[in-house]
Amino acid sequence: MNEKGSGWRVFACIMLGIGGIMRFFDAIWAFAAHNDQTTSLEDALFGHSLTTYGWIYLLIAFLMIVASIGVVVGSQIGRWIGIVAGAVLAITAVWWMPYYPVWSLTYIGIGVLVIYGLVVYGKSDEALL
Repeated sequence: MNEKGSGWRVFACIMLGIGGIMRFFDAIWAFAAHNDQTTSLEDALFGHSLTTYGWIYLLIAFLMIVASIGVVVGSQIGRWIGIVAGAVLAITAVWWMPYYPVWSLTYIGIGVLVIYGLVVYGKSDEALL
């Protein structure tokens, strides 16, 4: 565990897991608030239905949690899923930038750091735990 970059892999694993949990709660919020339609979502990417965003965020949450588990076990497929999940995390945060700028910037930062950690230091076949 003392090899170079193991801290970055642990960071990526934890952030993917936390990001997945955060997106899961975003999905719950979207499902719960779907009746409170706002006019500010009229020009949103996937329309004005919060239920659509709820399903999208549920899928993203699942992807991120699976990626976190894959990084823990040292899977290269898990590493690549983690890289994609970090990119998806950062890209999907841009959708909410006009509404929640601080959270969006936090998600983008986490996504970029996860990508960095997995691209630069994620090549080990050794499991983290």
